[in-house]
Amino acid sequence: MEKKSIAVIRQLFLAEEIDEETLKALRDDKRKGVQALLTKHEKKQERQQKLIDKFNKMMCYERNAIKKGKQFIAGVDEAGRGPLAGPVVAAAVILPCDAPFIGLDDSKQLTESQREYFFKRIKEEAISYSVHIVSNKQIDEMNILQATKRAMYKAIDGLDQSPDHILIDAVPLPKLTCTSEVIIKGDANSTSIAAASVLAKVTRDHIMREIDTEYPAYDFKSNMGYGTKKHIESLQKFGATPYHRRTFAPVRKVSER
Repeated sequence: MEKKSIAVIRQLFLAEEIDEETLKALRDDKRKGVQALLTKHEKKQERQQKLIDKFNKMMCYERNAIKKGKQFIAGVDEAGRGPLAGPVVAAAVILPCDAPFIGLDDSKQLTESQREYFFKRIKEEAISYSVHIVSNKQIDEMNILQATKRAMYKAIDGLDQSPDHILIDAVPLPKLTCTSEVIIKGDANSTSIAAASVLAKVTRDHIMREIDTEYPAYDFKSNMGYGTKKHIESLQKFGATPYHRRTFAPVRKVSER
């Protein structure tokens, strides 16, 4: 095989047009530039295989449900239980079981750009999805656990396709009308729950960025309502906004002064 220039080989790698015969020839090519490209390619392949392996592992709950005759399996998760401000958001998602969502993970483990990518893709490819928002005022009225459960139930009720099995991250929901499983750290162990975690977190992040434009002193666009040092300092200096949870201790202390 005639030797190609390193520039041409680089373009072949970028275009993913390297077949096994070409790879074999390149392994025998002693040029340092070629070997560097090969090493980079092999590391990329290793990373991709790890993502594939993780995806297959995270599909175990869904595949077990399918073996039991279930067809529409929903994942449910929430975002925003811990912050001092903003809503709690829950999402329910039914993914097609034959769609390879390689790289999908617990939303906290993804970068912002990765979350936005999967946020769009999940909404485009899901069999059904639903998001429900419970405001900070409702949280104060019913407490955060009940508000979280309300958001989850409402998200499930909002699905266009009724699920016949539901995978839930950590929070038991006893009033469901179909079978369910509560999975600890479900967003890291189930693809369907991971999808729900992405929809919930990205939806909530968008809300908090909108609130930040109204109250920039609290840095909501960065802390998303969590009690960071800057957030607490602003809370003590300027008091609570209409979006703060007044039953949460740091906010309550400021409000009682």
